[in-house]
Amino acid sequence: MKRKALEEGESPLKKRIISADDNSVQSAFRSDLFERDTQEAFRKSYRLSKPYPHAVVPSLIQERLLRSVRQEITTHIHFTLKETDIYRIYQSGDLANLSKLDAESLEHLPSLVRLRDALYSSEFREWVSIVTGAGKVSGKKTDMAVNVYTAGSYLLCHDDVIGSRRVSYILYLTDPDHPWQPEWGGGLRLYPTETKRNKVGEEIKVPLAEHSLNIPPSFGQLSFFAVRPGESYHDVEEVYHSQNPEVDGERIRMAISGWFHIPQEGEDGFEQGMEQEQAQKSSLAQLKSASNEFDEPQLVFRHFDEPRIVMDSRAAAREIDPGDDLDAEENILTEQDLTFLLHYMTPSYLTPDMIEDFSSSFADMSVLQLEEFFNPTFAAELKEYISTVETGEGDAVPPASKSHHPSAWKIARPPHKQRYAYLQTAEALHRDKCPISRILADLIHSHAFKKWLALVTGLKTNSLIRQSAIARRFRRGKDYALASPYQGETPKLEFTISITPSEGWENDRDMDEEGNGKPATGIIGQANGSPSLRNGVEDKEKGNGKATAEEMIQVSTSPEVEFGGEEVYMAGDEDEDVLPSESNPKSLPSVGKKPVHDPAVYRSADDEDDGILFTNPPSWNKFSIVLRDKGTLRFVKYVSQAAKGDRWDLKGEVEVDEAGWDGVAGGEGGESEEQDEHDDEGDDMDEEDGDEDLESHDENEV
Repeated sequence: MKRKALEEGESPLKKRIISADDNSVQSAFRSDLFERDTQEAFRKSYRLSKPYPHAVVPSLIQERLLRSVRQEITTHIHFTLKETDIYRIYQSGDLANLSKLDAESLEHLPSLVRLRDALYSSEFREWVSIVTGAGKVSGKKTDMAVNVYTAGSYLLCHDDVIGSRRVSYILYLTDPDHPWQPEWGGGLRLYPTETKRNKVGEEIKVPLAEHSLNIPPSFGQLSFFAVRPGESYHDVEEVYHSQNPEVDGERIRMAISGWFHIPQEGEDGFEQGMEQEQAQKSSLAQLKSASNEFDEPQLVFRHFDEPRIVMDSRAAAREIDPGDDLDAEENILTEQDLTFLLHYMTPSYLTPDMIEDFSSSFADMSVLQLEEFFNPTFAAELKEYISTVETGEGDAVPPASKSHHPSAWKIARPPHKQRYAYLQTAEALHRDKCPISRILADLIHSHAFKKWLALVTGLKTNSLIRQSAIARRFRRGKDYALASPYQGETPKLEFTISITPSEGWENDRDMDEEGNGKPATGIIGQANGSPSLRNGVEDKEKGNGKATAEEMIQVSTSPEVEFGGEEVYMAGDEDEDVLPSESNPKSLPSVGKKPVHDPAVYRSADDEDDGILFTNPPSWNKFSIVLRDKGTLRFVKYVSQAAKGDRWDLKGEVEVDEAGWDGVAGGEGGESEEQDEHDDEGDDMDEEDGDEDLESHDENEV
């Protein structure tokens, strides 16, 4: 009697969910889905598909049910913006936790509950297992959420191999009355792989730089594939900004995405150790490891003072590169050094007073930025060259420069780590007279530039051992570099010379004209854990007025567009007690120890402490240098197709000998006070000589 009374006291909704029978589950799907011929057709299609097995099922769910689901989501579910190095999307809470909501809240989401139960029903899980041949999937562990991509949203390349995931899926909920157009972007793109053999003879699959298949969204369409370590690489194409939003309407790519997991302990098909085996091969584990055997480009470190050809320029005859052993004036820039550097750099940055200020600032902050790094003459030549490349892209390129022209640059890969066009330092560049080649082969590799780097950072010249330099072009709608940690034990110098001629990158898009914060989008609220309800019990005091999808899911309320392209340094995960700032006194200041997160979420800090140490947006003619310590992450955000140009820069990494830190503030083995006083006297004399050198230089020769 007690049990019967309890059942009678349950809400009609909860009784309906619990008592759902086989017929009601199958009635949620297209009528022919469970027929033997249909199942066999999808199984064969899945097995033969390229670049790796996958399936696309049109109209998986009955349209009436799916329209109702979409209405419930747009009316009641809150979304929050989530942005990391790999994605920029709006996401709900975990829909698998719907059952944790009370009956009153569930009354607002009956269709969504029915859809979730249908997708994770034993019938559909068995259908997925047969079609994919991936093995049984769990009924205990469910994993799904609503993702909303508005204009500018994207998800970069990854293989989905995390934890116990076995099959990945996405069910589209785009506007059924305004069909999605492929040219709007937002497609699911699959990447082919090639097999390579590593140093120990193991075969490794490496994804190519470009995708080979683009599956555009469509209302009611289900796309799915078995998660394969090192093979199931895919991304979500950026949703492109509309040139005519009044005609196109709002581009809102809504979908329910999630995973079917490996059977858990106690379930049929459970395999001991399978989850651990997948984790070892996951792309996230590879990204965090030091393995870079098949990365392109491979960093090539060269000694500053090794024999080299000096370029055919007006400064060539005066740049001899004597090397540390033959340079008796290590602590000042000689007349020879100045004559060479003035061919490229702004004269004021070479004066002793300015260099002393730079050194002091770098000692305090471990970062230094200089505007107008190149002198006006060389900067004008460089800007004209890059602007011509962006507008003409290879037209009328001299044959001698064809192989080094930006249109012929190689593409960085693998795409689950990076993608951009690049040019590396090589002796062949000395035959190319374009300004980018001259910077790489002539300026950056010179002994004079090495001395200047040492002086502005307060290091000893002979402690700068080797460097690697590269020119990079991050193309609109294509390129990025995902977060990777520095694994070296000794801190290193990293410099960036930003040479992006296009404008609009550094606008503060989160502030209005009066300096007040302005939300970047009309999508509001936050869902952590279980989904939050917009007009459910949490908002019932505000009324239960229904809103249309257009009112509840809005795109940006600001005319400003997020272009991306920033280079970001941030504190990495702290698994030990020593913080980055404690391992070396001159490292980038640490912002605190990071908590342990779910491996499926990119590991940044919490809301109050985002872990960002330094941000370098695309800009014109700006030099930046940082001291990077072990564990510090670095990435370049995806460059939106809406950007007015590409991000261009030159990136240098300089190895520093441990002895280079002797005498540096906070370091060990500092010199005596007597020696310091002697050096100060010498610096005063050198300062006067240096000023005379600059004043006597004919600016017409720059």
